[in-house]
Amino acid sequence: MKPARLAAETFRSLHGRAPQGVWSAPGRVNLIGEHTDYNDGYVLPFALPHRIAAAAAPRTDQLLTIATLGSDGRVQRAAPVEIAALRPGSPGGWAAYPSGVAWVLREEGIGGGGADLVLAGDVPTGAGLSSSAALECAVALALLGLAGHSDTTDDPPGGTSGDARRAEIARWAQRAENEFVGVPTGALDQAASMRCTAGHVLFLDVRSGATEQVPFDTARTGLWVLVIDTRAKHSHSESGYGDRRRGTERAAELLGVRALRDVAPPGLGAALDRLPGELRPLVRHVVSENARVVEVAEHLRAGRVAEIGPLLDASHTSLRDDYRVSAPELDLAVDLARTAGALGARMTGGGFGGSAIALVHEADRPAVEAAVIAGFERERLARPRLFTAVPSAGAGRDRW
Repeated sequence: MKPARLAAETFRSLHGRAPQGVWSAPGRVNLIGEHTDYNDGYVLPFALPHRIAAAAAPRTDQLLTIATLGSDGRVQRAAPVEIAALRPGSPGGWAAYPSGVAWVLREEGIGGGGADLVLAGDVPTGAGLSSSAALECAVALALLGLAGHSDTTDDPPGGTSGDARRAEIARWAQRAENEFVGVPTGALDQAASMRCTAGHVLFLDVRSGATEQVPFDTARTGLWVLVIDTRAKHSHSESGYGDRRRGTERAAELLGVRALRDVAPPGLGAALDRLPGELRPLVRHVVSENARVVEVAEHLRAGRVAEIGPLLDASHTSLRDDYRVSAPELDLAVDLARTAGALGARMTGGGFGGSAIALVHEADRPAVEAAVIAGFERERLARPRLFTAVPSAGAGRDRW
């Protein structure tokens, strides 16, 4: 059953009435461009068909109630909270993400009249596929919809009229994660969830906010992006993500630039000579990764999808050796996929666990999948979850 229907039916069973509406947002795969977003760089994500839905109805008592339907079919309910009493860090746990969105909208002077929310979805959690951003964006659209901002929740992404508003909503959702939850993520995840379109990757210049929808019809080319969820749980808050971010900010400060985006590839060697040894690998990754994003986008515009494979490989090597955010399970998945015939493979997401992706010919996909599963079994690791990722639509209102 689709997340929107699940959310609506669970809402009815919990509250004895139908929701006023259901809104949903997708997880994402980042084709390339890792740890470049908080360095004002370039990213190239696309939306997954997997979504998180928020069924919602207004309340008149200023309370926010939140329930979520787990993958095991059980409903978990958070304690009701007064929207006026929301403060960063309270509530904590899983309820912090939707509560943070309500807090941001209150700070922006929007809504605040109370709401019942019921969440359901199929974005894998802990897989580095932005389940938290999908949740935040779905809740943002739901609360905006309840507040009467249907014009911002119904416009599809990619259109000129609605895209600026979608960019603003993405920033609000990011602020909820950064300031309320306390996780220092960049702009990639929420922007992808709000602004991606079906059949395209989103070329995003994080500094300017400019976007381009680059065609990426994998079925037409006979190529697939295979997602390998290693089941090694990924968490920004419990990893070295913040350390890496602070390191790149320190490097930019020492180099006298606004962000590492301002270090051009021809000047990389001279820049590295000015930095202490521990910062050089971080800078080398960010500068080279930005260049790889630009090159991949050029290949896709020209329809040369198969030629991006070596760039995916180079990205993983850089993330593993320079940025040091890979994990043994990710390296194993990448190596197994390449050996079995993938054109290129890399970890995707912030790292320290989560998922890898592999670009494979349709005819080679069964062999690659079998090799990955067998390799994990030999290492006595949990069986990975594998699926093909089709570039899908961004966030919006659902019919159920």
